[in-house]
Amino acid sequence: TKNTMKSIFKLVAALLVVIMPLTASAQMKTEQNSTVKKHVELSADIVVCGGGLSGVCAAVSAARHGAKVILVQDRPMLGGNASSEMRMGIVGAKTNDTQETGILEEMQLRNFYYNPLQRYTMWDDVIYSTVISEPNIKLLLNTSVNDVVMNGERIAAVKAWNINAYTDYTINGTLFLDCTGDGILRLSGAKYRHGRENPAEFGENYLQEGNDAKTMGNSILLQLRKTDVDVPFKAPEWAYHFTDDDFNYDTPKSTIPGLKFNYKRIYHPHDNNFWWCEFGGNFDTIADANDIQFELKRIVYGIWEYMKNHPDGRGKGYELDWIGALPGKRENTRFVGPHILTQNDILSGGHFPDVVAYGGWTLDDHHPDAFHRKGVMSNEYTVPQGFGIPFGVLYSVNVPNLMFAGRDISATHMGLSATRVMATCALLGQAAGTGAAKAIEKGVDPAEVHKTYIGEVQTWLEDDDVMLPYRWRTVSDLTASAKVAEEIEVLRNGIDRKWQGEDNGVWVAPNENTITYTWKKPVTVSGARMIFDSDLKVRSKRMRKLEATTERVEIPKMMTKGYRVEALVDKEWKTLYSEDNNYLRLRKVSFEPVKTKQLRLVVTETWGAEKAHIFAFDAL
Repeated sequence: TKNTMKSIFKLVAALLVVIMPLTASAQMKTEQNSTVKKHVELSADIVVCGGGLSGVCAAVSAARHGAKVILVQDRPMLGGNASSEMRMGIVGAKTNDTQETGILEEMQLRNFYYNPLQRYTMWDDVIYSTVISEPNIKLLLNTSVNDVVMNGERIAAVKAWNINAYTDYTINGTLFLDCTGDGILRLSGAKYRHGRENPAEFGENYLQEGNDAKTMGNSILLQLRKTDVDVPFKAPEWAYHFTDDDFNYDTPKSTIPGLKFNYKRIYHPHDNNFWWCEFGGNFDTIADANDIQFELKRIVYGIWEYMKNHPDGRGKGYELDWIGALPGKRENTRFVGPHILTQNDILSGGHFPDVVAYGGWTLDDHHPDAFHRKGVMSNEYTVPQGFGIPFGVLYSVNVPNLMFAGRDISATHMGLSATRVMATCALLGQAAGTGAAKAIEKGVDPAEVHKTYIGEVQTWLEDDDVMLPYRWRTVSDLTASAKVAEEIEVLRNGIDRKWQGEDNGVWVAPNENTITYTWKKPVTVSGARMIFDSDLKVRSKRMRKLEATTERVEIPKMMTKGYRVEALVDKEWKTLYSEDNNYLRLRKVSFEPVKTKQLRLVVTETWGAEKAHIFAFDAL
């Protein structure tokens, strides 16, 4: 019958769909039936170029706020300067009050949980896990952006090449974020700067020289391993072979308040911080990257040979364990946005109405002569801790759908010297990704977000545990309208950290004390937001400089490990959400809406302390 024949044809067609790929994969490939290169076309709301900490935080934040994201990274791992290839220290603000939170703190806590021995390859995968856990992100590793496709003044797509898969990509998008540090999306014709301004242009009196193409240099790090056996070290023939004369120069301290001089720290192998193995500021840190890398290899091998074999025994008890595969970059190119962040913006504290991030690293200007200079290698000027950074430095002044974060934001050379470090770059990335998601949600360009929706971007950031200077988070309406005991009133001040000597939190004994909110009339509750104390101390969760150790790190003991969110329903406490292995500072949870007159948080376990310390509990 006709129906029978139709059924047979459908079955055969279905079988062919299954069998044909298997047959094709089993067939030997030749030049006649296959191609050497593939071409793949993709599209997303937001295309993030660059997978360092700024790109990762931008992609994750945008994805969590509903945008479809493609993250393009030219290396086999994420993390950029913080990855196992380069191992630069994550630094930022210098006080406990101003330690960076948000997505960066989330990844650092995840690293403590999954990687207690702090091995760098596992740290790479902690970052990787954070990205691939987001269903709205498609990640392309080993993929280099090499061109842009323009539609008038707007970017329509980027072109990229995957060296492992021999695949050309055309990646279409609505918004494009350059988090590469090198600014590859300058191919769009976006305005940019490379080098040092004339000091008079912005009245930057800390900039002693300028109006040139010189920058801060790159560094290759080395890591040492403690050992009981001492044997001489022989550097390759092509390396430098240093003597005492190479390091014979005066190292006076600054006599100017707020100014510090930095030199090569050749006598302290135990510090294991070789940032001063730096070179390239007199060259083009992008175009001359290969030559700079070779020169740095010559330097670092020579440095260790000099230190290890020195007759005064300064290298005793250490062996060379690792040398960076790639140099870490401090500075190359900066895009131009509607605002250019300057030395004076930073010194005045950055009181911007459109503040979306902050910094706290010094104005740390490295001399372009770097390692080969006998004398001061960098000048560090003290800055206000938590200086504000505005949204206006995160998008292009002439390409309407181009944003950026990290080392290529809109800043002067001096402004960049305080914002280029990775903890600050992570905050900039989260801010840019959040702003981009708001642009997608509203169907507008970043400039319109800046003009009309910046308050909503700031609210999103604060809700996502990013502190913004000179303002505090506004708690939810349900939280504000509840009646609470006096001792937990502090949880409603919107200050989710210790600040200027004030605790801003409460201590809760597991299964004894509860944090309870009460309303006069029943309200509908569908979620909760909690901030648990993750012990914000300077560098408390940053990767070690000495990797070869068996000492394990631990989740801060006052952190909440187990908890329940309960509502009073029909005169009985009903568990709406529970967790027994929490290791994160920020927890935003949702559950089926419920009507209640009382909501409470019950801590069931800490990570070792007698009591848990909590900064916020919001009813949503």
